[in-house]
Amino acid sequence: MHSFHKFDPSVLREYDIRGVINDTLTAKDAHAIGAIFGSVVTKNNGQSVVVGRDGRHSSLEIEKNLVEGLISQGLKVFKIGLCPTPELYFGVHHLRADGGIMITGSHNPPDYNGFKMMLGHGPFFGQDIKDMATIPYNPTQFINGGQEVQFDIQDAYLKRVVEGLKLDNKLSIVWDCGNGVAGPVIDKLIEFLSGEHEVLFSDVDGNFPNHHPDPTIEKNLEELITRVREKNADLGIAFDGDGDRIGIIDDLGNILWGDQLLAILAEDVLSEQPGATIIGDVKASQGLFDRIAALGGKPLMWKTGHSLIKNKMKEINAPLAGEMSGHIFFNDRYYGFDDAIYAAIRLIDVVNRQGRKLSSIRSALPSVINTPELRLPCEGKNKFSMIEHVKEILREYKDVEICDIDGVRVSSKQGWWLIRASNTQEIIVARCEATSTEYLENVKAQLKEVLQKIQLPYPQF
Repeated sequence: MHSFHKFDPSVLREYDIRGVINDTLTAKDAHAIGAIFGSVVTKNNGQSVVVGRDGRHSSLEIEKNLVEGLISQGLKVFKIGLCPTPELYFGVHHLRADGGIMITGSHNPPDYNGFKMMLGHGPFFGQDIKDMATIPYNPTQFINGGQEVQFDIQDAYLKRVVEGLKLDNKLSIVWDCGNGVAGPVIDKLIEFLSGEHEVLFSDVDGNFPNHHPDPTIEKNLEELITRVREKNADLGIAFDGDGDRIGIIDDLGNILWGDQLLAILAEDVLSEQPGATIIGDVKASQGLFDRIAALGGKPLMWKTGHSLIKNKMKEINAPLAGEMSGHIFFNDRYYGFDDAIYAAIRLIDVVNRQGRKLSSIRSALPSVINTPELRLPCEGKNKFSMIEHVKEILREYKDVEICDIDGVRVSSKQGWWLIRASNTQEIIVARCEATSTEYLENVKAQLKEVLQKIQLPYPQF
């Protein structure tokens, strides 16, 4: 008779595993995850796994239990210690390992932690994660041959990040590490770079005492904006808690959102790879897709989620992809995973070579007006059934184009609105965009009408 580990139903998510420490996610869960994932690796004829961790207070204990679980399956575990998530991804390639696990709560509050995983050189996600609850687990099982080995790969990672790029920049840059694990890497990275650099909040602190490390939320960028303006800096760069998402501030102190950054990087990539496919997520501006097309590229709208995008990139061999959330994926001269530190270096390279201010480069992008991302509370499975209800309602609508690859995106001549169920939070996400203020009001009115029909309260926006 097989026994299975009982996980809290909320922790096995679409892209990763995530929960509240000692509530929905425990040290016993970490051991089970190590052993179950380890058994998957060995079934795929794998022998080694790389493990890294973020700076949260719970990460050391989680690491200890996770590693014990992996070793119980007879695996060799490369422990690379405190590092950003992209360094863990790099480590799987660099150490020629058969998988990797990053212990991180990403941009969640301090009491959260979780796991991002790789099997081989691709993401381990979706049904693979959900199936972990159905794979036999015996906490006392032990297969001989397992061992742990300490490795420091930070220098190798930094060397790879700057490889092939001219670093003689003359820019003044302010970096905001948000007390996440990007801090020590950035402190060392700037030694490779010319120009003038100021680094904020680079000491790793799992309490995140200065601001929450999520660069998609404006208030978290306030200190960075202030400092860029005070210094008349050329650029501000912010990271999330585990260094796989980026936020950008231009020389005027304005935020450059994920789709705008992708449009600028796309121009550079397309100059070397004409006609290439560039992927943006379903939340990105229509201006991004229009810009890619105008540059001679093939725009592809895809599902939101770092694992889903990585998989699609690999499938079609796209050189570049990005999300509104600040995940930027380079498969051009790089590995195809999301790496905010590498994206920062590529942007610095672009701005430096163009010899223009970032605000000037940005001014070439299509002008659109949009709402911020609206986050509407919605419990559990209800959020997915509500999206299905919206699809039913939209059958009555004429003169609109509907994209339902991820939620529902409804486009007309005036603009578009989106409603989708989050795969990581108990919320429904909505957004509107148009080419004028008048058109935006019409688009918002249509969204409000639909939200009323599914009896979901909408905020003032």
